[in-house]
Amino acid sequence: MARKQPRGRASNPSATLTRVPAPAQAAGSDSNQEQGTIVFFHPDLGIGGAERLVVDAAVGLQARGHKVVIFTNHCDPGHCFDECRDGTLDVRVRASRLIPMSVFSRLTILCAILRHMLLLVQIALTGELVRLAPRALIVDQLSAGLPLLTYLCPAAPILFYCHFPDLLLASGRDTSALKRLYRVPFDKLEAWTMQFAASTAVNSEFTKSIVTQTWPTLAASTTLRTVYPCVDLSPTSSSSSTSNKAVRNALDGEKLLLSINRFERKKDIALAIKAFAGLAQRKNVRLVLAGGYDPRIDENVQYLSELRSLCDSLSLGHATVTATESLAQAPPVDDAPVLFLPSVPSDTKTSLLRHARLLLYTPASEHFGIVPLEAMKAKLPVLAATTGGPRESVVDGKTGWLRPTTDVAAWTDVMATALDGQNDGLLKTMGEQGLSRVREVFSRDSMAETLDGIIADMEKGKPVASALLNMALNAVVVLIAFIIGIGGAKGYIVAKDRVVWAWKDVASLIKG
Repeated sequence: MARKQPRGRASNPSATLTRVPAPAQAAGSDSNQEQGTIVFFHPDLGIGGAERLVVDAAVGLQARGHKVVIFTNHCDPGHCFDECRDGTLDVRVRASRLIPMSVFSRLTILCAILRHMLLLVQIALTGELVRLAPRALIVDQLSAGLPLLTYLCPAAPILFYCHFPDLLLASGRDTSALKRLYRVPFDKLEAWTMQFAASTAVNSEFTKSIVTQTWPTLAASTTLRTVYPCVDLSPTSSSSSTSNKAVRNALDGEKLLLSINRFERKKDIALAIKAFAGLAQRKNVRLVLAGGYDPRIDENVQYLSELRSLCDSLSLGHATVTATESLAQAPPVDDAPVLFLPSVPSDTKTSLLRHARLLLYTPASEHFGIVPLEAMKAKLPVLAATTGGPRESVVDGKTGWLRPTTDVAAWTDVMATALDGQNDGLLKTMGEQGLSRVREVFSRDSMAETLDGIIADMEKGKPVASALLNMALNAVVVLIAFIIGIGGAKGYIVAKDRVVWAWKDVASLIKG
């Protein structure tokens, strides 16, 4: 289970930031002092693809004999992967309460950076970081803390794992000048702080090409290493067998088309619904839409509602079964051919992959996509987009199909092919080829071995130069961004109020 801050370890206001000496010289460090600890930093350990990668990387390195610790600002035992709550991994939650995740659903990136910086300061002031005697640091998603980490741990090289440039993920900048202004300091901060990593890894060749285009200077000064996400090929647990029976009993006799994605608009789950609606024959066919769902995130709540409305507009009956409910509560397929499973448990997801006839992976230009690997591991053919990371994992015509996300009819045609009983032999062959590909290219052992090699290479290289000036500059940039963000938010509220009152005045004049 994720560890909370122990009592008696609160930050001492008069304490100073303590720099960590090399592992072999760290006084009072943990028992594995000679080798040191590989320390991960991840902002929120939920159940997304980025979190799955971090967990797999940590477990893989731990299996190779390394001591591993993960620091995070948030890890809900009810909304995280099993390894984070069952004691497999040492997950330590720090600095989780003082700064919110957002301010009125805004300033999300600013709050994430401040929460991350507070975590770093806390573990430095309490001496927790020193006692771990870090051998290497692996950071993903947020690069803002790299200068401070470089100062605190000058002997520990940093590997930054770039899932995708954050400046390209921010929504709203195309339609809002205020949002573009607000993002300027964060975009500059991201580009500058990434240079403090001893090495940078990406999750696919597609992402590598995007990073090279976005930050040509960074790409020219460092070697970008591709470290593919992986899946665990070890035997499943007994709990999976129980879940298998539950899925089989609840959905017995149905042909399943399965989509697994977070409930976010960029995942384009609507494509699966539209293509499903185009099927000429849907008797005993169920479209199951499962995936990550967090009620704290407005987009998750809104998008699920939008998808339900889409089903209504297409005259598709639908039902929702939450993580706390049993699949046995699902209505008959004739009443609800579309079944929503938000926050689906890992065991249920694994069982669904085994019982489905086709995985629908709908995102366009996805950075990589871990779900197609999970499907191929389960010998399930995949239908995915012709853009992004799935082009590197799914082999068209061998382990599944690649079709343009703009061609809904093409997706419907593949669904019909997978549902046709005459194609059972084709699906079986594709499933076997998918499993072979996962074993050859995307195993956890392969990923851990690659990471181990990168860490060894970083230790041979020169440490990244660091000084108090770096930390001061970082603090100044974040402070400026905070001021701009607060000012922008206040300006937006004031402008909105003025527009509302002006419209009321106009309306009253018209009525008069």
